[in-house]
Amino acid sequence: MRSIFLKEFNSFLNSLIAYIVIAIFLTAVGLFTWVFPSFNVLDTGYADLNTLFNITPLIYLFLIPAITMRTFAEERKGGTLELIFTKPLSDYQIIIGKWLACWALVLVSLIPTLIYYFSIYNLGIPKGNIDTASVFGSYLGLLLVGGVFCSIGVFASTLTDNQLVAFVIAMFLCFFLYLGFDFIAAINVWGSWAVLVSRLGISYNFQGLAKGLVDSRNIIYFISIMAIMLQATKFSLDSRKW
Repeated sequence: MRSIFLKEFNSFLNSLIAYIVIAIFLTAVGLFTWVFPSFNVLDTGYADLNTLFNITPLIYLFLIPAITMRTFAEERKGGTLELIFTKPLSDYQIIIGKWLACWALVLVSLIPTLIYYFSIYNLGIPKGNIDTASVFGSYLGLLLVGGVFCSIGVFASTLTDNQLVAFVIAMFLCFFLYLGFDFIAAINVWGSWAVLVSRLGISYNFQGLAKGLVDSRNIIYFISIMAIMLQATKFSLDSRKW
């Protein structure tokens, strides 16, 4: 698994895609956090990073599928997928290695945004006037959202050898899991079940962590979705082998 992880991660670093994705991500969140009117921290006057944490999952809806679309689609199109499965590695090791490489790139994109936290920490009146627990919970939530989106993207990449199609499928599935259940819950047919329906969505569980209260139920939710998607990836590969 380590060899697959290093191969995939190095392939990202040796191509433009990683740098383009990170540059787009940092530029977008930087503009929303510090520049765009009605969004930026300086205009709101509050020592928080809510703009960063609210906008990042929406940006990930587009950027993470762009990272993951090549994981298996490129191997299948290039005819190297069969070669990978002849190596002394289990299917799960290959799948998890590729998934972790994508997730690691997401982590790398998040690290530079820590400078925003230190900036707000020092700009606050009095100095340090920022809810650190909420910031920690939000970063944990973003990391878990990234892991879920990566698992969805890797799964989508097994469904086709066309990277563009894999991108579209992954983006749709990520959008549905992130906001779809909120839209469904808003339909006036659920009554008291509406809250339960919304809890099935990523957004609800992310917001729970963003409050600074790290609830084990939210963590279990994210881990469960990742496990389900990785298992679905295994089934998809088994059904399409040779």
